[in-house]
Amino acid sequence: MKNNKLYFFILSVLLIVFYAGFRYVEFLNLQRDKIANSNYEARVLSLKNQLTDMIISKQKSTIAIAISLSTNQQLANEIKTNNIKKHNYHNLITKFKDETFYKNIWIQILDKNLTSYYRSWSDKTGDNVATFRDDLVNVVKNKKISYSVAIDRFDFNIKAVVPVFLDGEFVGIIEIISHFNSIDKQLQKNGISSLVIADKRFKKQLTHPFTKIFMDDYYIANFDAKKRYIDYLKKHGIKNYLNNSYKIENSFLIISTTLYDKENQDIGYFVMFQNIKDIKSENLDFFVFKWLTFATIFIMTILIIIGFLLYKANRKQKYYYKNIINSSTNIVVINNKKNILNVNNSFFKYFNDYKDLDEFKKEHNCICDFFSEDDDYIQKEMDGLNWVEYLLKNHKKSNKVKIKYHDNIYYFTVSASMVDETKGHYSIIFTDITKQEIYQQKLEYTSVTDALTNIKNRRYFQDKIVQEIADVNRYKSSLSLIMFDIDFFKKVNDEHGHDVGDDVLVEYTKFISKQLRENDTFCRIGGEEFIILLPHTTKESAYYVADKLRDSVENYKKILPITMSFGVVEYSKKEKVTKVLKRLDDALYEAKNTGRNKVVTN
Repeated sequence: MKNNKLYFFILSVLLIVFYAGFRYVEFLNLQRDKIANSNYEARVLSLKNQLTDMIISKQKSTIAIAISLSTNQQLANEIKTNNIKKHNYHNLITKFKDETFYKNIWIQILDKNLTSYYRSWSDKTGDNVATFRDDLVNVVKNKKISYSVAIDRFDFNIKAVVPVFLDGEFVGIIEIISHFNSIDKQLQKNGISSLVIADKRFKKQLTHPFTKIFMDDYYIANFDAKKRYIDYLKKHGIKNYLNNSYKIENSFLIISTTLYDKENQDIGYFVMFQNIKDIKSENLDFFVFKWLTFATIFIMTILIIIGFLLYKANRKQKYYYKNIINSSTNIVVINNKKNILNVNNSFFKYFNDYKDLDEFKKEHNCICDFFSEDDDYIQKEMDGLNWVEYLLKNHKKSNKVKIKYHDNIYYFTVSASMVDETKGHYSIIFTDITKQEIYQQKLEYTSVTDALTNIKNRRYFQDKIVQEIADVNRYKSSLSLIMFDIDFFKKVNDEHGHDVGDDVLVEYTKFISKQLRENDTFCRIGGEEFIILLPHTTKESAYYVADKLRDSVENYKKILPITMSFGVVEYSKKEKVTKVLKRLDDALYEAKNTGRNKVVTN
């Protein structure tokens, strides 16, 4: 009878173990699928964001090229006189091809009536495009920069159109056209193939298609498009893939992103292909299933014993950790290299939307999710290392982290140390230095900012010009400087008082600042003396800028009517800072001693 009970007990245990084992395998499979799908969705979002950033970057670069050319007064004069020196632009395109990612830039130059004087992709000139290029007509009317993703008679491309002025007179426009091929090549380096597809409703419009590749009336715009993917979409029905979503088929992740013109109308698609083997995923290990199959009774016994011991040990260790870390006013986090394991009470003084760690971990696995990506602070990845690994390796450094939580920004010094080598557990301490950091930032801002006008001061200028000259010598670019001061400013102070003089300085500083580019540097270096640094600017272009400022100041007449005198120089390679500033000062001196209210170059 006892044996029967024993057999029954053993049989019952075996049945329970096998049942639990099979249910556990089902759970693992389910989790594996969830993890895989989560990884795919994350990859889709990442690639779409990456593509958006690349397109925006390409648009901005294309605009930059167009703006750079539009400020060339030689070009403006060529347009006005209908004397375009074509070889100059052929040479420029060749340089783009040889020295940049832009392997296929197109340039079109038109006069103010929209007669085309130059096309880099065609010998045809002299025709007027006003009847079919509404976008160019709008630029002529508005005299404003225009850019977009667009489809024309030749291709599906990225365009930037900039008006050209000569001494303030509108004389024409320059159009820069770039393509998606460089984006395609960059993606290929990361194992991603792509097709840039124009919607089929534009087929009749594409009278001179650049690639000449069509698929069921859809135009393929990237000339390196792989035939295997074109055939794949054609075979399986291209419409099934143009839905701004993704599919997993034949070991490939296929992602579709809709492309829009500047009117926010869908005009095409960017379809990406990535082998799912190249997508990192954490797969569940199936050795547990084998152990459950071949050694159930032994493993269950061991697991019960180990489980009990681990439970006791973990419970004891958990209280041990808690007692230590809760005594600290700093944030203390117990972490492995990836996930947060425990925190002290101070943690919730900052992350106060969460009642406990379990609630926090439903949304975040790591405190590093809140790290700011500012260069001067610790980030998730540093020098190819996980942030915890980086802290351990660089423990002698003073490491700081910037945390943004809702609308609050906190600064901490952070350090890490090992607390359990066998389990790979680390103690990470965050010491709040927010007040000190904000105070230091205010000090730094004050030290380089002019107190009256709120632009940069002489100290900042002295550091900035050294940096700009180093960039010029390194990248072989151009740099020009403008120095100016207010004519007869002493008379303003004597007749109207220093308060009015200060008001004049503040008002005209704001006025001039609005006319400068974002990357120009505007500094007050003396009482009424100012300097502007213009990177990537020749002396001729700088003269144009200075003369435009001179004229606008003369006509502004706010508070008091004033005039200004300007000196302009262009930095020469390997020239010392003292020498270029001496030339600049001499140019301003000549402007003031030959009548004032003028621009003199040196």
